[in-house]
Amino acid sequence: MPDKKTLPVSNDAVAVMDLGTNTFHLLIARGSAANPEELFHTTVPVKLGEGGINNGIIQPEAYKRGIDTMLKFHEHILEHKAVRIRAIATSALRSASNGGDFIEEVKAKTGIAIELINGEREAKYIYEGVKAGNCLSNQNSLILDIGGGSVEFVLCNNEGILWKKSFEMGAARMLDKFHRVDPIPQPAIAELNNYLEQTLPSFFAAAAKIKIDNIIGSSGAFETFAEVIELQKGNEFDLNKNREYKFEPQEFISITNWLIGSSHAERANTKVIIPIRVDMIVSAALITRFVMQKLGVRDVVMTTSSLKEGVLAEALG
Repeated sequence: MPDKKTLPVSNDAVAVMDLGTNTFHLLIARGSAANPEELFHTTVPVKLGEGGINNGIIQPEAYKRGIDTMLKFHEHILEHKAVRIRAIATSALRSASNGGDFIEEVKAKTGIAIELINGEREAKYIYEGVKAGNCLSNQNSLILDIGGGSVEFVLCNNEGILWKKSFEMGAARMLDKFHRVDPIPQPAIAELNNYLEQTLPSFFAAAAKIKIDNIIGSSGAFETFAEVIELQKGNEFDLNKNREYKFEPQEFISITNWLIGSSHAERANTKVIIPIRVDMIVSAALITRFVMQKLGVRDVVMTTSSLKEGVLAEALG
């Protein structure tokens, strides 16, 4: 049995971890950036930001869930004999006073060196992931990635990035700030929209200079929007087989209207809404609708590609 701190050198497999505020992802793959072969993929609802995201601290229970998950990820990495390992930490670990302690403990127990990246680099990796998923064209798109801690805005096309920025206004933060009564009341929606208005002027200034043809929703909440629409139609919907999904504009408006007006019980009883997203999906819907209305854009596309695919593309080079 290899020493727990020794990461093996064997085949050409690459392990990529996206350590987000809500979920930790592990993707192990090999091959080329253009044609990766997925060997293993798991997502764990760690809820690292639970109970403390806006207070700048990872609470003890969340901290333990995170460490336990990293120990499990390490087992999977050993099992698949991954040669190269990339672990990317974003908003929750970026802003937590004990984020450094978490990173040090993971290194001590597993040998995995977590890279703490800033919002600009996070947005760049998201762009590269979406591009690797072949979602971009010569038209201008807004990539919108709504995480638990931050939201990344990337104005781009298949030639490159026109503008990008990360804002610490993710769904978990908005839930904590505004969604204290369920269903969310109109005054709270107005407060949230006012907060977005005050937070996003740099984005709106950049967006005013170009024609944006569509919004590309990167993984997360947008996967749930698609799953709920297809569930209500009585269709089976497998994200492994549907890596991209073009929303019909009126269906998208209807489903986000329903989510915003729904109760916790209604969302919890909708089988395709995973538990960690039951409440945060409301904030995600409100953020998306606010941006759509401000930009006057109705066309929305979901892609399952995001940060981890961007990091993987870089690692496979």
